[in-house]
Amino acid sequence: MQVIRTARPESWIEHVFSARAAQTGGVIRRAVGWVEAEIGRARFIEEVARRGFTLLESNGQFIVICHSGPVRRIV
Repeated sequence: MQVIRTARPESWIEHVFSARAAQTGGVIRRAVGWVEAEIGRARFIEEVARRGFTLLESNGQFIVICHSGPVRRIV
C-alpha cells in the first residue's frame, strides 16, 4: 500500500502537537505507517524528543506521552 503525503511536514507536526491532549499533558496516538509516510520516523522521533515528551511504539502505533515527567510501566 502506497501512502501519499498530504501536508508539509511542518504543518503536519503543528497539527498533531496542537491537539488538546498534547497541550495539556495527555497522550496522543498515531499509526506508525502514517507517520512514516507523512514526515518519516526519524523526524517524528526528533520532534518528540525536542519537546521533552516520551515516545512508545506498540502494535503499529506510536504513543506519545505529552509531558516531560517520569513514566512508569505498571504491568
